[in-house]
Amino acid sequence: MLNDLLAYLGQFAIDTISFLGYGGVTILMMAESMILPIPSELVMPFAGFLAGQGRFNFIIIILASSVGSIIGSLISYYLGKYGGNTFVLKYGKFFLLDESDLKKTEAWFGRQGSKTIFIGRFIPIIRHLISIPAGMGQMNLKKFCLYTLIGATIWNSFLAYLGYLLGERWEMIKKYSEFISIPVLILIIIAFVWLVYRHIKHKTKT
Repeated sequence: MLNDLLAYLGQFAIDTISFLGYGGVTILMMAESMILPIPSELVMPFAGFLAGQGRFNFIIIILASSVGSIIGSLISYYLGKYGGNTFVLKYGKFFLLDESDLKKTEAWFGRQGSKTIFIGRFIPIIRHLISIPAGMGQMNLKKFCLYTLIGATIWNSFLAYLGYLLGERWEMIKKYSEFISIPVLILIIIAFVWLVYRHIKHKTKT
């Protein structure tokens, strides 16, 4: 099922870039930086492959992808800032969340926000979600934009360059990314279960 989904998303990315050119790269990377399941491992290698074929300019590809990444991340940031906190305060009890969790999130992004955002850009699944808690945690906007831009540009450039080098074999990157995405998803599930257990244990003590 995961392979079918990735195949569909891969074809969607190819069609979008083929039809819209650089604008397609920007739109896809904007979606990738939000919660939409469009991994950069499907977008940037293909764009790099096209650069190797002389159909795209490599530098413009990176600029287009970076613009998309920062726009998508900012949308998620503001969704978290203006919608996430309200959601937790109103409905958080159904998800074992309360105002104290918001304060912890704010404290975390106040101390470790720059590292979290930068490193998060290199981790599958995490990079789709990380901007929302950054907004909920009221992370400094300038730092958020700076470290998002740096991390996203490095990652996008790396993938595009691999696609440039691999040529018609660019889809190999997609196969290897699956081996990383699945363990990350498992770790996220384990972490969520552990947090739920700790939360319930804390509530029973109080």
